[in-house]
Amino acid sequence: MHALLVLAALAAAASEIRTERVFGPETPTGPYKHPASITGLQNGDLYLVFYGGKGEYANDTAIFGARRKHGESWWSEPRVLARDPFRSLGNGVIWQAPDGVVWLFYVIRFGDTWSSSRIAVKISHDNAETWSDSSLLALEQGMMVRGRPVVLSSGEYLLPVYHETGQDREMVGPDSASLFLRYDSRSRKWMESNRIRSRIGNIQPAGVEISPGRLIAYCRRGGGYGPTKDGWLVRAESHDGGRTWSEGQESAFPNPNAAVDFLKLRNGHLLLVYNDSMTRRTPLSVAISADNDKTYPYRRNIAEGAGDFAYPFAIQTSDDRIHVVYTSDRRSVIRHAVFDESAILEWRR
Repeated sequence: MHALLVLAALAAAASEIRTERVFGPETPTGPYKHPASITGLQNGDLYLVFYGGKGEYANDTAIFGARRKHGESWWSEPRVLARDPFRSLGNGVIWQAPDGVVWLFYVIRFGDTWSSSRIAVKISHDNAETWSDSSLLALEQGMMVRGRPVVLSSGEYLLPVYHETGQDREMVGPDSASLFLRYDSRSRKWMESNRIRSRIGNIQPAGVEISPGRLIAYCRRGGGYGPTKDGWLVRAESHDGGRTWSEGQESAFPNPNAAVDFLKLRNGHLLLVYNDSMTRRTPLSVAISADNDKTYPYRRNIAEGAGDFAYPFAIQTSDDRIHVVYTSDRRSVIRHAVFDESAILEWRR
């Protein structure tokens, strides 16, 4: 009987999705907190980044970072990592490279809409304790970042970025496009791929390398935010290590004009986090493919119900656990879900 109880407890733990509320409006970085990104540092700490202020288009936004030390269950008070005295900031992305360098990518908005933005970067050589000065990475107007880099089999890094057009706060322009910046650590240079084009535009790509040189990306659709019957994630492929990409094609996954994340797990399975709706940012769902993106039979909602659960950012830490951070409550609360892959694999559709 005792052995059966132990097995039952282990099975329950394997299927558990544990979610914590990390920060909310009460945290003194301004009521707005969005979007969040996370990385597992080589010393075992978790590090979380978001941009905060009075609102999405406020002039006082800054990039904030918080740490959860290895073995502890609480997060440090957020501290400012980047601030511009003249311009608003947005979309911070934190990532530690295999060589230990921690990269912080973020957006600087030069005008009234995101179509005026450029991408900036800082680096840290001491596990995000101290940071370099800021440098502009992409100078073209409308360039933005949302996802972490992919480490290619060649050892190069591929940073997903996008070019947003339209000068409209309620519409992503139809010529908005996703692309990737390729980084060679020996030359310390970033080179652009071609741009992924699609029917109504696409932004915020998330990519994985399926096999050496072959990559797949899923992108957020363009267009407006109103109800639609034909809003889909946009899918593209590369067969030359991310240098060139196919035209974007509408996938089978719905998209309410919201961000998505795509992650290759250590066992080779692919994990897609998305809003399973064309009209609302709920539910937030996880789908897993065990056959290199051919099918996704394993799907489970990790946040659902009334409200909004959006802009997921997923990582797998050294203990093989999956972490997804996302925002809710109209971009005022950051939440952190942790689970094993088995918690998704038991939900077959």
